[in-house]
Amino acid sequence: MTERAGSRERGTAETRAALIEGAIAALREVGFAGASSRQIAQRAGCNQALIFYHFGSVRDLLVAALEDISARRMTAYHGLLDRTGTLAELIDAARTVFVEDLDAGHVTVLVEMISGAQSVPGLGEQVAACLAPWRAFAEQAVRDVLAASPAASLVPARDVAHGVVAGILGLELLASLDGDRASALALFDRARAVARLLDMFGGLLTPSGGSLCPMKPRPTR
Repeated sequence: MTERAGSRERGTAETRAALIEGAIAALREVGFAGASSRQIAQRAGCNQALIFYHFGSVRDLLVAALEDISARRMTAYHGLLDRTGTLAELIDAARTVFVEDLDAGHVTVLVEMISGAQSVPGLGEQVAACLAPWRAFAEQAVRDVLAASPAASLVPARDVAHGVVAGILGLELLASLDGDRASALALFDRARAVARLLDMFGGLLTPSGGSLCPMKPRPTR
C-alpha cells in the first residue's frame, strides 16, 4: 500500500467515524425526526454530501450509529461479565450497565430509533437486528452463572435472558423519561440482596460448601 493510499484510507475511516458520532449526537439532541443530513453534518464537521457517499442514506447512517454504540458497549460488557461468577455479581453487572447507558445517553439513541421505526418501513427489523446480539449475550451470561446450579434445568436460560434484556431496557426507558433513577437502583439493590442469599444457599447445598455458581478464575498479572 502506498503512502497516499494509506492516507486516503485513514481519511475515509476518520470521516465515517465523525459522521457516526454526528449521527449519535443528533439523535440525542434533536431526535430521529430532526436528525437530518444537515443536522448530522453540522455536528460531524463534514459536508452533507459525504453522508450519502459513505452510507448511501441518512437512515443507513443512523442504523450504523446504533450498531456502533451496540458494538462498543458489547466489548465493554464482555470485559465486565468476564469477572462475574455469582448471581450477586451478575446483578451488580446489570446495575453497572443501567447506570452507564443512562449516563452516556445510549437509551435516548435507542428510543429515537424505535420511534422512527414506527413510521419508516423496514427500520424496525434493522433495530431488532441490533438488539439480537444482546439477547444472545445475556443468555450466555445466564448460562455461565447457572452452570453448576440444580435450577439450571428448571429455568430456561433463553427465557431468563429475554426477561433480563427487556427488564433493563424497560427500567432505562422509564428512568430516561422521568429522570428518576432512584427507584430502579433500589430495585437492583433488593435483587442483589436476594441473589446473595441464593448464592449462600447454593453454597450450603454443595458437598464442598462451594457456591453453586463458582467464581471464574481471575486472570493472573
